[in-house]
Amino acid sequence: MRVIVAGHTAVTADEFVELALGTPLELWLGVEGESEMERAAREDAARDILADDPSLVDRASTVAAETVEALAPDLFNVVTLPRVARRVRAGKRAAA
Repeated sequence: MRVIVAGHTAVTADEFVELALGTPLELWLGVEGESEMERAAREDAARDILADDPSLVDRASTVAAETVEALAPDLFNVVTLPRVARRVRAGKRAAA
């Protein structure tokens, strides 16, 4: 199956995320073995991008959630537990 985002074909999952976000994943995740100076430069660039496009955080969160939901739907199978009323013992009331 081919996925086309903004006229570009994404072949791998990483390419799809990069096309959806408009930035390479390495910018946010870093690369193994990067120096402190490379890390600082990468983080500075990321801060500039977020300052220019504050909605990127919401888009990235949406892409991440949709990816998890598509690839590992069991992670979202959450069962709500019933709330149990707590009894307050005499003399042990919470301060208001």
